[in-house]
Amino acid sequence: MRCTAPVRGHTGGGGANCPVHGGRSRSSYSRSSYTSSTPRASSGGGSSGGGGGGRSTRPRWSPTNSSVTYSADEVAALDRYRRQVEAVGPRAKSYDLFLCHAWDDRRETATELHGLLEAQDVSVWFSEKDIVLGTPFMREIDKGLAKTRIGLALITPAFLKRIEGGGVSEKELSELLARDQLIPVAHGVTYDEIRAVSPLLGSRNGFSTEDDSLEVVAKKIAELVAV
Repeated sequence: MRCTAPVRGHTGGGGANCPVHGGRSRSSYSRSSYTSSTPRASSGGGSSGGGGGGRSTRPRWSPTNSSVTYSADEVAALDRYRRQVEAVGPRAKSYDLFLCHAWDDRRETATELHGLLEAQDVSVWFSEKDIVLGTPFMREIDKGLAKTRIGLALITPAFLKRIEGGGVSEKELSELLARDQLIPVAHGVTYDEIRAVSPLLGSRNGFSTEDDSLEVVAKKIAELVAV
């Protein structure tokens, strides 16, 4: 016999008809009994960047008072980036992250993510604020890449179109992939869609807003790059 709660629920008389739990108090069962409290690992190896995350666990870099939770798969995927951060360590006149994004996203999603990261005390090189009007655009990007410890790619439908067209985003992406210092954040796209455009990028482990909000992603990134 199987419990009917995942299909019929234990409210509105559903509990009374359950062959396993019939007659028990409804208050003993809730929706949370059947849904995991931990986020799925956002890995490029899954069909959509997801995949079973297992039980909640705390990575070695996460503060004990942290409000965010990680799956075991997510911790394993992010550990490589943490080792890179620790290997570089803090540097004078440097940024924690280089935010790689599509030009189309600069005033909305990219600005939102940038603001959420800075609210977590993450220093972010962001073209919208770090390239002064009148300065050589590509040279300033080159300087920004040189000053950052790790890259963050905000992957949206607009981003995929840009890299297919060989624009600035594609040049930034190529450099960050070559340095093996790129964390992808899929937003509004699946990892299957990413792989169809860039197999190298789609094979990277990172985050997806299918699993966590941008705010939670920003908190996790802040913990990841803190030294």
